[in-house]
Amino acid sequence: MITEEDIPVIAVDGPSGSGKGTVCRLLARELGWNLLDSGAMYRLVGLAARNHGVRLDNHAALDVLAGHLDVQFRPGEDTAEARVILEGEDVSQLLRSEEVGALASEVAAVPAVRASLLRRQRAFKIRPGLVADGRDMGTVVFPEAQFKVFLTASADERARRRYKQLKDKGEAVSLPRLVADIEARDRRDTERSVAPLRAAPDAVTVDTTGMGIQEVFELLMAEVKERGML
Repeated sequence: MITEEDIPVIAVDGPSGSGKGTVCRLLARELGWNLLDSGAMYRLVGLAARNHGVRLDNHAALDVLAGHLDVQFRPGEDTAEARVILEGEDVSQLLRSEEVGALASEVAAVPAVRASLLRRQRAFKIRPGLVADGRDMGTVVFPEAQFKVFLTASADERARRRYKQLKDKGEAVSLPRLVADIEARDRRDTERSVAPLRAAPDAVTVDTTGMGIQEVFELLMAEVKERGML
């Protein structure tokens, strides 16, 4: 009989722009496992707060929003991101905007929000396995994960990647502003008092600066096979 403890988990943490979102989708597709994009959940809380006029310093109201999100995740094609429906509206594109990313970084520092979302995140651990993408997957949400990864890259590299993504979407964007935004987000994520961004002691750290996403994927898949997780 397979118990919850037997369900394999790959926990992939790292800062914005390190490549973890894309590589997690590739891993989940290759393995046929479930995928948790925990960052999307914090973005949803930030977006819901903006939509309902909730101030980010109103922690009690944010806690209520986090505990009662009316959200649906609908699979995307191939490695495309899932479609996200918030309160009946498709917010998939809006969710990936720089504005909502900044909101997510702020609400993620609120202990009550993190506590409200913790149970929802852990519920994604179902058979046949889970690939979890976030900032505290290996340290807080799934400390029992069989394979923990910490992806990183220089701030300049991560800003260039984001710049290309936004330009490809036709958005007007400033590279220096992106670098500043990423550095500010890194400070918030690493210095917050609850579940700060850091590598788990037993995580494999991969600096993806100068690496293509396929190279990162193949490196991690080789480790998955080495650990006998297939």
